This record gives sequence, structure tokens and C-alpha cells, in this order.
Amino acid sequence: MRVASDIGGTFTDLVYHDERSGELGLTKTSSTPDDFARGVLDGIEKADLPVDQTNFFAHGSTIVINALTERTGARTGLITTRGFRDVLEIGRANRPDMFNFSFRKPVPIVPRHLRVEVPERVNYKGEILEPLDEEQVRQAVRYLKDEGVEAIAICFLHSYANPTHEQRAVEIARDEAPNLSITGSSEVTRQWREYERTSTVVLNAYVQPIASRYLASLEQDLVQRGMPGNTLHVMQSNGGIATFEQGKATPIRLVESGPVAGVVGAIAVGRMVGEENIISLDIGGTTAKASLVQHGEVITTTEYKIEQTPTFPGYPIMAPVVDIVEIGAGGGSIAWIDKAGALKVGPQSAGAVPGPACYGKGGTEPTVTDANLLTGRINPEYFLGGEIKVDIEAAREAMRKVAKPFGLSEAEASLGVIRLANSNMDNLLRIVSVRRGFDPRDFALVAFGGGGSMHATALARRLHIKQVIVPVATAVFSALGMLMTELRVDFIQTAITRTDGIAMADLMAILTKLEAEGFDALQQEGIERERVVIQRFADMRYLGQEHTVKVPLPGGTWDERPGHGGPGYSAGAPLEETERRFHDLHEQHYTFRLTSPIEFVNFHVTALGVVEKPSLQELQPDGQSPRQALKGHREVDFDELGWHKSALYERSQLGAGAQVEGPAVVEEPAASTVLFPGDRLSVDIYGNLTIDIGRSDEL
Repeated sequence: MRVASDIGGTFTDLVYHDERSGELGLTKTSSTPDDFARGVLDGIEKADLPVDQTNFFAHGSTIVINALTERTGARTGLITTRGFRDVLEIGRANRPDMFNFSFRKPVPIVPRHLRVEVPERVNYKGEILEPLDEEQVRQAVRYLKDEGVEAIAICFLHSYANPTHEQRAVEIARDEAPNLSITGSSEVTRQWREYERTSTVVLNAYVQPIASRYLASLEQDLVQRGMPGNTLHVMQSNGGIATFEQGKATPIRLVESGPVAGVVGAIAVGRMVGEENIISLDIGGTTAKASLVQHGEVITTTEYKIEQTPTFPGYPIMAPVVDIVEIGAGGGSIAWIDKAGALKVGPQSAGAVPGPACYGKGGTEPTVTDANLLTGRINPEYFLGGEIKVDIEAAREAMRKVAKPFGLSEAEASLGVIRLANSNMDNLLRIVSVRRGFDPRDFALVAFGGGGSMHATALARRLHIKQVIVPVATAVFSALGMLMTELRVDFIQTAITRTDGIAMADLMAILTKLEAEGFDALQQEGIERERVVIQRFADMRYLGQEHTVKVPLPGGTWDERPGHGGPGYSAGAPLEETERRFHDLHEQHYTFRLTSPIEFVNFHVTALGVVEKPSLQELQPDGQSPRQALKGHREVDFDELGWHKSALYERSQLGAGAQVEGPAVVEEPAASTVLFPGDRLSVDIYGNLTIDIGRSDEL
């Protein structure tokens, strides 16, 4: 059995694959915010899994991001180089809204009295200028212990170039305080930029106790039920998986674990249907997430920030994260009227408790789910396969809160709520495409999550996207994506040098060292060398620029050849190809290219350990007819196209080759796919739904 569990804001999803029979199963249970692990165990019990036969378990959780945003992490102290106590306080000067006179800087996670300086100094070349005062380190640790901290972060100036002082300080701290969580910045990141590096190690230390306790508790519960301990993995933000032990050591790398798994799964689905350029759209109960994938490869960044908004700079995390954008717009997003009398949707959410009004669990606020119910897009008799008996009258009563002030009916108000939610999601898709130099018309939209397939066709029409793909197990697709990932480790090293002045021997020495670390890390996970795939990247910029563009590097050995850098330097084909890629990517992102010299800033090696993945069972063809799946008709509101009598189909009864034309709704227990008039749906041999979007001017 291969099993994956993903905790969301409203539901906890479970997907399992029986390697012997090929069966793919799924369950969905309510999330349990008071004890998230209980939701995972509820899903396993509901599925009646033979847990003792599990040979792989992957887990995605919101435990880290929740601890950060809700400020429920551990009391944390910081030990840093003398003179750099206030790095977190100073931060960056590039305010997101320059003319906001009420702007306030982010409040540091570690208050000033818990930030302690010690004498030591290393320069940017890694040369030791002042030795570490070990006695001062011991005194700093004792002081922080007396102050009641649970975790200590250690970050020294330029430790990315030479971590010896920092590593020694970590040893001393663990000797003085064996019961505290101790993290050195070089254990998390080896990139320059003092503020971002300090922020990252502080946030890692801040969440480490709570994440370690959570993973240890879940591990104990699973092992007690018979699951082998060596099968347990967590989903990382970089798109790969790691062991529970690695998750406990660097939990900051789990900050976007669940949403990222959906992107990985979307890439796999894109390959199935022959589409490598996709935009993934994951709409859950609380949030909507989007990511753009070009040529079948995820885009990662180390410039991720939590809580960043157009008016707030957020808190930087310098760890590889799949480039994903998230907004507070989901099925549970609450519709409300602001002080100026304007209708708003989100970011507040009804969550799992009490949930949307139609759940009948005490919710009284109107939500997007209530609106979809009142416009006929959700079947009130088939919500979560009939497990939840929705209260349509409660939904109407809640919707009156926004309908009455505008003199609208509940149905008209519901359509307004959906339009606003779609507008928010439309902007989300533009952020990951148009604003980054991509034309969304060149991509297919892969939609999943409980609400993805419900909103995708409307969003595709707005952005003139020609095709929408709704994958199998769409309502629990992020969990399925975890079964399609590889073991992954990333190693990044700052080494600033010009491309016209670096000896190939020096460049290859950096890459070879990082690749060796990747091989070693995966070997410890039991991955043979022949099953390791190495990918190379570099963060590059024009001389004089501040920030960088990530460029994929050619593989193999870069041979020495005399060039414009003098004897022993190279202007050979791999370097020329790298410079060409940089120019092209820079122009794509920023619309121009320069003739200035180019610099390498960071070298980045990704090591992937290839693991077995589930192979989806092929469906039997049904003679191109969807008649056997037809289960009735219902009036559905299609926005500007009006109400239409729409055919209702059961997705599980649609065989390979089946074709459906809109207006229609294809239903499954935890999701509904809405086809507007003019849309055409076909089912592939794996059960994925491919929808060709009809244009309004064609009707």
C-alpha cells in the first residue's frame, strides 16, 4: 500500500494505492484544528486501510504555516555576531507601498532582549578576522535558558562562506542546553543576505518544537497501528519528499508542503495528456493556489515570504519553495459588506468549524459554497457523496445578509458572490502568468481541489485559456500528488563571480561538491546512485544589479578552453549556452537585455531520488456515449449566459472516450465540474477530463 494524507483548512484528504490490484482509493474527512493528527487517523480508519502493509506514507500538513501565522511557535532566542543584534529590526528598506504614512515594519519574531551578541568575525571570503569567544557563547546560552526559551537560533555574519564558528557555537549550545531546539543558519541555508538568512533560521527555530512534537506524535500513532516506521515521509515545499526525521530538523522546509504536492501532481497529469505548459489551480475550502509550469518543470524560488501583501513586506524564508501564489479565496470564504457599502469575498473563511451555513453546523455567514449551492452548481443531495446533508434554507438565510442591502434576491446575490470570488481568482492566475511575462493562452489550466473544477471553466473564459484539465481524484489531488513525487534535496551555495572571469576548474569544483552532498544525502535514505537525477541551476544577474534570475545549467563537465578571460579560463560552449539562457530569461521576466558583464551569484544543485509511483488504471471505453452516466437535469445559473436546464452526469460512470457538451454538470462525491454552454468535455483513458472551452461569440 502507498498512502498519502494532506491536511487542509476544511478537510483532511487521504489517497491510497494498492500496488497489487492497481486500485486507487480516496477518502475525505473533516479537519480537526484542535488536533490535526486525529484527522489523519480518522481518514485511515474510514478507508479501513491495512496499515501494516504500507510501504510508503507521505504527509502534507499546515502545522508549520499555522504556527507562523497564528504566532503559536516556541519562545525563541537568537545568538549572533557582535554588532548585528538588530538585523531583524532593521530589515529591508524596500517598502511595498512607499506612500503609506501609516506603514509599520514587521515585528521581529524574537524580541530584542532575547537577541544576544557574541564576539567573532568572518569576512565575505570566509577568512576568520576574529576568533569565536566560546565562553561568551556559553554565557549567552545560559542567559537564554534562564529567560525560558524553548529554541535557540544561531546566525553569524558570513557563515554561508565559512560555517566553522557557527557550527562550533551550535555544538556548545547543544552541550549547554540538550533539551532545547538548536538551529544554526548554515544547517538551513548557505546563501548570502544577512536579514533573510537570520529570518529563516529564526523561523525554523520558532516552529521546530511544535513541528517535532506533532511529527513524533503522529509517528507514534501510526506505528502503534502497525505502519512501519521506515515508510514515513513528509512533503516539502521544494516539491520533493523527505523523512520525518528531516522534517523535524528543518520544519521551515514544510511551510507550503500540501499546496506544492498539487503542482507536482499537475505536472504528472500534464505529461499524461501531452501538455508540458500548464497553470495549476487548487481551490480548497480556505484558499486558492496557483503555479505556472513551463516545459514540465516546477519553478522554485528562495525569495518566499509569509504574510506578504501589497501593503506588508512579510517575513522572508530563504529555503527552496515551488513558486506558488496563494490567496484567501475558497469554498468557505465569507461574503461581507465593508463600511463603504461594497460587497467583499474573503479572505476570512468559515473553515471546518462551523463551516459554510449550508453545512448545518452553526455557520451563519454567507460563503462561496452557499452561493454555488443556490445557483444550482452544487447538488444538495450529493454533497460529499451524500455524507453531508446540506441545509439549503440555511444557505438562503445567510445569503440574505448580502442580498437585502442591495435589494437583490438570494440567487442574484449568490451570483454576485461567485463573480467576486472569480475576480479574485482571475487576478491570482494573472499574477503567475501575465505579470511574469507569460501569455495564459499558451497554457492549459489544470484544476483541482474541492472547488477547482467548479470555477475553472469560468476562469478559463475570462483569460481566453483554450483547455481545462480536471484530473482523477480531483478533490484530493494534492494528496495524490504526494504519491507522484521524488525524494528531493537542494543544496545552494553563494559564490559571486563574473562569467568572464571564472576558471572552469573552480566552477566545476563548486558543482561537484554540491552534487556529492546530494548523492550522500539520498544514499542515507537508501537510494542507489543510479536512481539519483542531478539538476543544476545558477542565480545570475547583470553586473550592478541587485537581484537575480534562476537559470538552468548544462550538465556534464565544462572543459577548460582559453577564452576572453585569459589562460585557463573558459568561453566554451556550456558557458556561452548559460549566458544565452540568462539573456533570454531576463528578457522574458523584465522585457529587456543588456550587454553588461554577467555574474554568477548562487549555485544550486537539486538531487532527485527516483521512487516508484502509482500507475493509474486505464478505463474501459463506453462506445463514445455518456448515456449510462446521465442521472437527471437541473437548472443552473451560468452568469451572463443566464439559467439553463443542464444535464447531470456521474463522473465514475463516464468511460474512456465519453464526450459531454455543455450546459452540464459532471458530479463526483466531493467535486462538481461545471460546463458552460459551448464547452466540450472528453474523457481520456486514465479518467482525466479534458474540456475545450467554448467562446461566448461562438454561441
